[in-house]
Amino acid sequence: MATTTEKAVPLTQLSGWKALDSHYQKIKDVHLRSLFADDAKRGERLTAEAVGIYLDYSKNRITDETLKLLLQLAEESGLRERIDAMFSGEKINITENRAVLHVALRAPKGEKILVDGKDVVPEVHAVLDAMSAFADRVRSGAWTGHTGKRIKNVINIGIGGSDLGPVMAYEALKHYSKRDMVFRFVSNVDGTDFAEATVDLDPEETLFIISSKTFTTLETMTNAHTAREWSLKKLGDEKAVAKHFVAVSTNAAEVSKFGIDTANMFGFWDWVGGRYSMDSAIGLSTMLAVGPDNFRKLLAGFHDMDEHFRTAPFAKNLPVLMGLLSVWYNDFFDAQTVAVLPYEQYLKRFPAYLQQLTMESNGKHVTLSGEHVEYETGPIFWGEPGTNGQHSFYQLIHQGTKLIPCDFIGFGKTLNPLGDHHDLLMANVFAQGEALAFGKTPEQVKAEGTPDWLVPHRVFEGNRPSNTILVETLTPEVLGKLVALYEHSVFTQGAIWQIDSFDQWGVELGKVLAKTIISELEGKAEHKHDSSTGALIARYKKLKG
Repeated sequence: MATTTEKAVPLTQLSGWKALDSHYQKIKDVHLRSLFADDAKRGERLTAEAVGIYLDYSKNRITDETLKLLLQLAEESGLRERIDAMFSGEKINITENRAVLHVALRAPKGEKILVDGKDVVPEVHAVLDAMSAFADRVRSGAWTGHTGKRIKNVINIGIGGSDLGPVMAYEALKHYSKRDMVFRFVSNVDGTDFAEATVDLDPEETLFIISSKTFTTLETMTNAHTAREWSLKKLGDEKAVAKHFVAVSTNAAEVSKFGIDTANMFGFWDWVGGRYSMDSAIGLSTMLAVGPDNFRKLLAGFHDMDEHFRTAPFAKNLPVLMGLLSVWYNDFFDAQTVAVLPYEQYLKRFPAYLQQLTMESNGKHVTLSGEHVEYETGPIFWGEPGTNGQHSFYQLIHQGTKLIPCDFIGFGKTLNPLGDHHDLLMANVFAQGEALAFGKTPEQVKAEGTPDWLVPHRVFEGNRPSNTILVETLTPEVLGKLVALYEHSVFTQGAIWQIDSFDQWGVELGKVLAKTIISELEGKAEHKHDSSTGALIARYKKLKG
C-alpha cells in the first residue's frame, strides 16, 4: 500500500475481505460454547505473549480460518509496508506531509532514525537530557520560586494530547511519584477547572508547565494567561514569571513574549502527533512526578513494544492481532464500540486516554486517496476501572442487545497488598470473561429451581467476545508497553481501512467557528448564523445579562 494519495485497490475488493465476508456468514451464529467444546486446548492455544504481556484472545468469535483470513487481509492491505514506512521516517501522514515518528521518542541512544535525511535520535536525547536536568533541580529543591521558596506544586496546562497523556501517566504511576509534591492538570477552558486546581495552593510554591506546540492554542493560552495573573497577583514582579513558568513548545517568540525564559522551553517536532506525545517533552510533568529514571523506564517499555510490533510475525504480533480483531467486529459484526476494562485503580484514566488515541486517529470517512469509505471505521472506545463498571454498565454488556467486545486488563501482583483484595479483584476479571463468553442457558436456570416465568429474565445468552491481557505488575515499563500496544493496534486498523490515522481535521471546524462566535459574545461583532445558533446566542446573552 502506498504512502501517497495514489489510489489503492478498494478494501472491499480485496480477496481477503471478500473471503472474510463469506466466512462471516458461516460463523456468525456459532457459539463460543461450541468452539470451546470442540477444542479442549483452545484457551491455551489462542494466546500470544511478548515483552511480558500475555494476551488470551480465545474468547473471541473466531476459528483458525478466521485468523488465517484476517492475516491474509493484513498482508493484502500492505500492513508490513506501512509499518516499515513509519519506522523509516516516510511521510505517511499524507494530508499534512509529515513523518509519523513517535517511535523515535523512545529510541535508545545510538539508534538511527532519519527524517529528510537527518538522524532525529540525537535531538530527542538532547531534549530528554535537558528535561532530566530540570526535573532533578525541581525535585531536589535546587530550583526555587521567585521568593526563594521551594516548588511544591506543579500544574500542567494543556489540552488534548497535552493533557490526556500526562494526567493518565501521572495517575497510572502515582505509586512511583514524589509524594511531598502536588501535581494537578488544567485543560478545560471552563474557569472552574483552573479555580479548583489552584484554590488551596500558594503561588510562591507553584510551577506551571504550559504545554502548547504553537503557544497559540485558545484553551491552553486562556488558562496560561489566567495562571500568570493568579501568580503575579501575589508575586507582583513580572520577573517572577520566569521562575514559576516553563514551556513545552516550539514557538520561542511567543514563549519569550509571555515572560518565560527560553532556556526553560522544551521542544518537540512536527512528526509527533499530539495524541502520541506523552513520551516527548509533553511528559515533563510525568518526569517531575516520577523522576528521570522512571521516565526512561517508561520509554524503554514503549520501545520494547515498538520492536515487537516492527519485527514479530503477524500471527504472534500482539498489536496486529488486537487490531485485526477490532476490524473483525467493527466491520463484520457491526459492533460499534469497544469497552476497555482495567482491573487496576491506577489505570482509571486509561480508557479516557484511549478515547483520543483511537477515535481521533481512526474517526475518518475518506481513504488516503480521498475516496469515501464503504465500510465502518473507528469504533467508540469507553470504559471504567475494575468492579466499578460491574455495578454500572455491565448489565448492558451481558444482557443487552448490543455486541460490545471487551478488553480486560489484569495484573498478577498489586502495588498495594491488602488482605485478599487482589484475589477478589482478579476473580472478577476471570469470572466476567467466562460469563460473557458462556452465559447461562435456560436449562441451567431452570435446574436452579427458577420459576418458568422468571427464566427468560435470568438467561445469559453469552457469546460476548473479550480479550484478557495479563501482566505481572504495573511498572513504568509496563505502562509504556500497554500504551504502545494500543498505539500500534490503532495503526493496524488504520492501515486495513486505508485511512490516514495521523491527521485530525475534524477537530478544526468547531474551533474556527468558536473564534468567530467569541467576538460576537463579547459585543465586538455581529455574524449571521442559522436560526438555532442565532437564537441560542441571543438567549445566552440574555442569561449573561
